Amino acid sequence: MNHAAPLAERMRPVTLDDLAGQEHLTGKGSILRTAIEQGRIPSMLLWGPPGVGKTTIANIIAHTLHAPYFQLSAISSGVKDVREVIDTAKHQPGAILFIDEIHRFNKGQQDALLGAVEKGTITLIGATTENPSFEVNSALLSRCQVYVLKSLQDEDLIALLQQAIEKDEVLKQYIITLKETEALINISGGDARKLLNLFDLVVQTEAQKKNAQKNIVITNALVMNVAQKKVALYDKQGEQHYDIISAFIKSMRGSDPNGAVYWLARMIEGGEDVKFIARRMLIFASEDIGNANANALLLANATFDAVAKIGYPESRIILSQCATYLASSVKSNASYMAIGAALSAVQQHGDLPVPLHIRNAPTKLMKDLNYGKNYQYSHQGEGNFIEQEYLPEKLAGTRFYDPGNNAREQELRKFLKERWKNKYGY
Repeated sequence: MNHAAPLAERMRPVTLDDLAGQEHLTGKGSILRTAIEQGRIPSMLLWGPPGVGKTTIANIIAHTLHAPYFQLSAISSGVKDVREVIDTAKHQPGAILFIDEIHRFNKGQQDALLGAVEKGTITLIGATTENPSFEVNSALLSRCQVYVLKSLQDEDLIALLQQAIEKDEVLKQYIITLKETEALINISGGDARKLLNLFDLVVQTEAQKKNAQKNIVITNALVMNVAQKKVALYDKQGEQHYDIISAFIKSMRGSDPNGAVYWLARMIEGGEDVKFIARRMLIFASEDIGNANANALLLANATFDAVAKIGYPESRIILSQCATYLASSVKSNASYMAIGAALSAVQQHGDLPVPLHIRNAPTKLMKDLNYGKNYQYSHQGEGNFIEQEYLPEKLAGTRFYDPGNNAREQELRKFLKERWKNKYGY
């Protein structure tokens, strides 16, 4: 054992039985464990928060299957590195290529993997903290099985600490008592790697004090002193995560840019994922502003794209611009209410038939059945409008969209009233 290695590396599990958490994937009879035991693993994407065992699972698979193993980081590797591994793997059947943070690969880099994965030249294991549906191109995604890793629970993290105390050769020279663990857990944010390395730092710092004894008692105060920071007031995995994002959304909804930017700062200081914040603002722009100010959705979408490219710390400025704009914008939830009402109608009435005149009629049989008969092409009417029925007969005249009481939507209300007269009650 390399005693100079970080504790997280010294304690890295080598079998599935040693892995903390992830019972749904690696427990007895689970889908991934069964595949490993049968020696027939698919190319896969391991999706989950930092420090929950993605890299460890890849290492365990390679060790268990005695397979040639290659590892790349998407942060520092390019297409050239991928192709070099693939060329080498052609001569090593069963080779596994593990790519950490695969979501950071661009389309060209991901495309370089396709042929090798499809032909079975390599078995790809990609690790990502981001939703693969958004970050991995569809061609590669369709060739991989996605396994979702869960956040480690407090009991899992405490068990890791106890395991380190009992098994690590370096720590076993001390008598360590875990009197308090809240600070270790909060500061690590549920990341096992960060937890173990912080724990090691606390133990070694305490042991090096003048006249230090072999007995080391771990307290919150000791951990905070060594970490030289306060326990985070924002826990990405806990209740405050939801409380603070709620406060952020409600501040924007309440048109208070000051409250919005404060709660934004709390999330930034807590290390929240910039894409999560931007994604929430993108939803907000449509749910709470909508057609009252259509530019809000455009700005929110541009914000999402921008912060995905830039990351911290500069993305804080873009997030602030968008949050203050959304908070200061006129509000309307009319589109949100419209789809809610429409969904309720669908659930209440089921699959009502499409009126014949607006059905598609690509075949002669359909035309003989009057599909599309009497449909009137709106652009041929005055003002590009011809009144006809677009709802199922049972719902004729039902108004789902009720424009909000703001300047832009009042213009829309006026437009709709001119077109539909009294049909929808505009």
